[in-house]
Amino acid sequence: QVQLVESGGGLVQAGGSLRLSCAASGRTFSSYVMSWFRQAPGKEREFVGFVMWSGGVTSYADSVKGRFTISRDNVKNTVYLQMNSLKPEDTAVYYCTAGRRALARRQAEYDYWGQGTQVTVSS
Repeated sequence: QVQLVESGGGLVQAGGSLRLSCAASGRTFSSYVMSWFRQAPGKEREFVGFVMWSGGVTSYADSVKGRFTISRDNVKNTVYLQMNSLKPEDTAVYYCTAGRRALARRQAEYDYWGQGTQVTVSS
């Protein structure tokens, strides 16, 4: 059983930055692939990016590539989402997820989900 708690969301102006954190409880955090998803009002939940077990391999959705960075600290059992050059279309609830499948980009491939944290970007 893994529990995930996101934090760091808030209100920011376009062009600004935020860093989201996801604290995980569990015995084998380093054995999980960690990902971020987001869901904007009236839209389906979409993949943002993932980081592999050791943190050396990452992948991102085209919409955030070059602006967002995912990292993890296996000692602190924490995964981060650094968001730069934020745009109004980045406004969404952001969810931290954990799974055991490599290179997973679908919701069904992740076993654990956090409660989400709201990110609002004003124009």
